[in-house]
Amino acid sequence: MGAHPINLAIRFLLELSALLAIGFWAWRQGDGWVRFALAIVLPLVVVILWGTFAVPDDSSRSGNAPIAISGTLRLIFELAVFASAVWTLYDLGYTKLYWILGTIVLLHYITSYDRIQWLINQ
Repeated sequence: MGAHPINLAIRFLLELSALLAIGFWAWRQGDGWVRFALAIVLPLVVVILWGTFAVPDDSSRSGNAPIAISGTLRLIFELAVFASAVWTLYDLGYTKLYWILGTIVLLHYITSYDRIQWLINQ
């Protein structure tokens, strides 16, 4: 189920939502030019790390791994990014949004049990 096109589309939307939440949180942390810098740099760092550190032959990605890491480490990284996004919404006071995002992330990983097993075995 982890490589099903609908699940991959949901995963992509979750990734975009996480970047948006992190960027919006960063925007609210400063004033003036610092606000712009944080709102651009923080999500950009997440994107670079997300795309760079990967598990070779991951069917939910292109299969390329610029820097190969273990599946367990990748799973921990993904969960940390999504947990950070949920926390940023909580910190900003968006109660409904953090519950919605957290629930969809949880359901996504439940339906992606085959990918989680594959990651753990890598």
